[in-house]
Amino acid sequence: MKAKILFISFLLFAVVSNTCAQNTSQLSRTVSDLANDAALKHANLSVCVYNMDKKTCVYSYNSQLSMAPASLAKLFTTACGFDKLGSDFRFRTTLAYSGNIDNSGTLRGDLYIIGGGDPLLGSYRYRQTVPDSIFAMWHRAVSAAGIRAVDGRVCYDASIFDESPIHDSWQWGDIGNYYGSGVSGLNFHENMFFIYFTPGPKVGAPTTISRIAPAGITLRTVNEVTTGPARSGDQVVVYGDPSSTMRVCHGTMPIDARDFSVRASLPKPGQACADLFTVYLRNHKVSVSGAATKAFERPANLVTLIDYTSPTYYVIAQYTNMTSNNTYAEAIFKYLGYRISGIGSHTHGAKVVGDFLKGLNLSQEGVRLEDGCGLSPLNRITTDYMCRFLMALKDKPFYDDFVKSMALAGSNGTVRNMLTGLPSNVSVRMKSGSLDGVRSFAGYVTTAKNEHYSFAVICSDYTCSGSQMRTKLEKVIMKIATME
Repeated sequence: MKAKILFISFLLFAVVSNTCAQNTSQLSRTVSDLANDAALKHANLSVCVYNMDKKTCVYSYNSQLSMAPASLAKLFTTACGFDKLGSDFRFRTTLAYSGNIDNSGTLRGDLYIIGGGDPLLGSYRYRQTVPDSIFAMWHRAVSAAGIRAVDGRVCYDASIFDESPIHDSWQWGDIGNYYGSGVSGLNFHENMFFIYFTPGPKVGAPTTISRIAPAGITLRTVNEVTTGPARSGDQVVVYGDPSSTMRVCHGTMPIDARDFSVRASLPKPGQACADLFTVYLRNHKVSVSGAATKAFERPANLVTLIDYTSPTYYVIAQYTNMTSNNTYAEAIFKYLGYRISGIGSHTHGAKVVGDFLKGLNLSQEGVRLEDGCGLSPLNRITTDYMCRFLMALKDKPFYDDFVKSMALAGSNGTVRNMLTGLPSNVSVRMKSGSLDGVRSFAGYVTTAKNEHYSFAVICSDYTCSGSQMRTKLEKVIMKIATME
């Protein structure tokens, strides 16, 4: 009888094993083919898939390798933000004044812009956040208080965050560009500016800078950009220290382009905000006697003129994940440090996110998180960890908002052109990531049978181009999404 039970158990195990093998056989072959691709001869490849309904791993290939996640790190940051802040949270920026307003309407004191870490303040993406909209609102508040002139200055207070806008490990080739701008306690215009180039008369000829936006920012540029072949794309790299107003532009732009725009990191965004608001006031008949400056101390008797609040955290998190915006992610990361510990820094942000992850009862082996956006080459995760993390969020009250913050493959965000051949009854929400030599993807799959999977795919140190690697990994994700 005992032998019969064992035999039946063996048959059941064989059936389950065969079913699992059938379900993942095509995925396994695709991953095997990729692993044997010549471009991956010296590369690391890791793939993992979990069935979220059964809470089991259904496929694993090198899933315990500790690898750089690139922008997949934003998933940890935004999930922690949903947990600690909530979908309806809004960043706050305060306009206030010190001193007194005399009978002539002159403020004998200073105006203060007190930053709250808002990454959208002055952003060009939304009508209500562009500089003119923000400044007009602040101007109305100034006028409503009876202020007709300022015998003082516009001061900015960015003390909610530390004085280090970038992480120590970020690469020099990144930090002068818009995606490496870092964050301040008073962010402005997404901490970036536009440089517009005009090509020379022939390939190899020097270019000229036609204009810079927003106009009026304090900046010195060295233009080493030359004219490249037609349709050669944006090959411009901008170098510059965050504390310096110098930006050096190097590389090429296409000869067939006109008014060619490149985004670069904005030096001292708080100063830029105060400078431009000073100009705005003067242009709207409110004289300001002094030059804008940093507030080294905040007076105790400030009078609030207006509190400006950002769009909701849900909107910010959605834009962070869908477009992989580093500035937004870093602002969330540092604000979490400020919110929980009172110090807005990378160190304190990392602790808050790390504690959140530990609270999900996940082993931290192979995991290291240094920043909020994934730009640090020191970050490490395993694909197994990422899958278990995504699965653990399923029981959280913010799960639906978190899932919707991720791009829908074939539809929007950074993956709008991926998996366009998916069956209509299959849905993939995912985040992409990229660094030099790294391509990564992670997210959720809802299958044709309404099964739910979490998945993660990372490849590093390949020898093909990044776009070619993206196409190769897309084939793997397609097999994950269409497992039967």
